[in-house]
Amino acid sequence: MRIDVRLGSGLARLADGPRLAVDVADGATVADVLVCVAQERPVLSDGLRSALTVVHGTQVGGERVLAEGDEVAVLTPVAGG
Repeated sequence: MRIDVRLGSGLARLADGPRLAVDVADGATVADVLVCVAQERPVLSDGLRSALTVVHGTQVGGERVLAEGDEVAVLTPVAGG
């Protein structure tokens, strides 16, 4: 199945664009998608380790099972104050 991946600004700069699409097996999880992204774009590997993942507006963990057409937003946490 095809999953769309939307990258936060820091990761998007490294990937030369804010959107990717990956093909994964039915029943794939968010973690599976991140592995595919890291394999296709090794430059993102470090950033993906600390990233927050969001599906349908809710932060989810790597164990979240995805469905065809889902979009996974991958955001890097920021600190400030």
